Amino acid sequence: MRKAIDGKGGRMSSEVAGVRVPGGRAAEAARMVCEEYADKALYHHCLRSYFFGAAWAQERGLEFDRELFFVSALLHDLALVPPFDSHTVPFEEAGGHLARVFTAGLGWPTDRRSRAAELIVLHMREDVDPEVDVESRLLQVGTSADVSGAGLEVFSAPFRDALVRQYPRLGFAESFVRLFRDQAERKPGCAAARLLAGKWAERTECNPLDQG
Repeated sequence: MRKAIDGKGGRMSSEVAGVRVPGGRAAEAARMVCEEYADKALYHHCLRSYFFGAAWAQERGLEFDRELFFVSALLHDLALVPPFDSHTVPFEEAGGHLARVFTAGLGWPTDRRSRAAELIVLHMREDVDPEVDVESRLLQVGTSADVSGAGLEVFSAPFRDALVRQYPRLGFAESFVRLFRDQAERKPGCAAARLLAGKWAERTECNPLDQG
């Protein structure tokens, strides 16, 4: 199995249980930026979100833009980290702006830059029909499974085990709930605050991925 070097001393698999990552400059740049700015638990979350979403699509025979999805998955939570945090807009909206700037540097056309931003914003909104927007749905599926365990039952145990073995959780649930609480305190009208008003934190801290 071909692997790419992870700058924090680990390694990024180009494939996990038959699900591959895209090659090319855009994907590697997104991986490098995420690895540089996120702590390792958040970095692994972004990678697992991609693999969950891509596996969901492959199981259903859905065609999707693998590069667009990977770049968006690797950037989707970077506005939770201090260098990109916004005190005025929700983190997913700030993340969308970050994606637009990042992809401009790659030379992506305006429409494709807007799509990357859209995926990141929509991952915190109501479910998107995959027939309407497959990549946005994949980011919702991937992040939901990895954060709170929502929909996790559709993934086989061997796939889940292989994914967590390759990209360990490293206390992700606890640290992610703290990040959302911080967002909710400073931006009480945001989507993170609405999730915390329900049982999201409890579900996240009891994710079956952490019970193995």
